[in-house]
Amino acid sequence: MANGMTIDLWAMPVQRPYNPNAKRMAEMIQADWAKIGVQTKITTYEWGEYLKRVKDGEHQAALMGWTTATGDPDNFFGPLFTCQSANGGSNSAKWCYPPFDKLISEAKAISDRPQREALYKQAQQMMHDQMPAVMIAHSTIFEPVRKNVSGYEIDPFGKHIFYQVDIK
Repeated sequence: MANGMTIDLWAMPVQRPYNPNAKRMAEMIQADWAKIGVQTKITTYEWGEYLKRVKDGEHQAALMGWTTATGDPDNFFGPLFTCQSANGGSNSAKWCYPPFDKLISEAKAISDRPQREALYKQAQQMMHDQMPAVMIAHSTIFEPVRKNVSGYEIDPFGKHIFYQVDIK
């Protein structure tokens, strides 16, 4: 970013598991960018309007996030970074890079885990090189449990599974 540049950074008006205070995060980014001469205007909208405008690509930069429903990398790469998802999907960067799409399609179709991992690593490298988005944070899940509860395990996808739980 060039010294003297101005950018409009959108901050979500809601708390999310991956970003409990988007306004504060935007202020921190604003302070960092100011150090390199980038002026930042922080903008927010009501949540429904925010989502609509981001989906329509009206933003220069927007704070967004994702909570996956599975442990499969395709649930992250496919919805967020493919060409298909850039046109009305969840690809808020509007990034479309056909070589990336090709890798994601190949990886999704392969059942051999080492082969899939190799393709997803290549896809990650493409994302690193192209930089369609900057990953800033990852949520940490806390679930307090009383001492008399046993067998409860935190589910990485936010589900509450009680079939092995016992209360003493």
